[in-house]
Amino acid sequence: MNEFIWEFSRDRTRRLALRGIRADRRKPFEYRPITIQTNVGSHADGSAYVQLGNTKVVAGVKFEIGAPYPDTPDKGALITDAELLPLASPTFEPGPPDENAIELARVVDRGIRESNAIDLSKLVIREGELVYLVFVDLRVLDADGNLFDAASMAAIAALGTAKIPRVEEDKIIREEYVKTLELNEIPLLTTFVKIGSAIFVDPTLEEERAMDARFSVATVDDGSIVAVQKGGEGSFTAAEIERMIERSIELGKELRKKVKEAIEHGKD
Repeated sequence: MNEFIWEFSRDRTRRLALRGIRADRRKPFEYRPITIQTNVGSHADGSAYVQLGNTKVVAGVKFEIGAPYPDTPDKGALITDAELLPLASPTFEPGPPDENAIELARVVDRGIRESNAIDLSKLVIREGELVYLVFVDLRVLDADGNLFDAASMAAIAALGTAKIPRVEEDKIIREEYVKTLELNEIPLLTTFVKIGSAIFVDPTLEEERAMDARFSVATVDDGSIVAVQKGGEGSFTAAEIERMIERSIELGKELRKKVKEAIEHGKD
């Protein structure tokens, strides 16, 4: 889409937002259709595909073994990576991850880590010497807004169906597993944008381009907040933040139900 069309789209989106209307006619706090599939990668230890509207993200989990971090000799490690594939958008370019890919990986990782979704102490093979390293790779296949929530669901669905490979003589035996990775929590992101005075959940790409500010909240089953991320140059009032947090808790329950169903289906 050339810049003239983007400008026209941005102006139209902002004009509609002034009237509390979204271009796709959704309600302010309504998500686009969500599809979640697990076990989509035959060579991964866990994998999932998420389609959120026209946004598509795939997540793969791979276990490796190695030395623990010096400050956590009694814990395994979680490493999250994201790549915005050039085929997903004309604005994505090949090469090392840019700041957007780095932010995406960090925000998803923070929700998993801060919620203690994975008990890393159970991934120790020999304390201080050898542990499991959990790699979560996120790949954006189609970008039409709200990569945070789509990637969050994909990562958790992939982890929830991941199997821990057997280790023999300090080597991983591929395709042989000892058990399925246990999740203590299902942390999921809920993302909002502010356009003028309007606040919408699950923004499309057009809404993200028109936004003044973005706010993402990661919650868990009991409604606790485990991570937040603010983006954009605009600001939110205290009342707006409180409202978004309340909505994130409500919407998080709905998203969590979908992810749990996908995980259970993937374990069958």
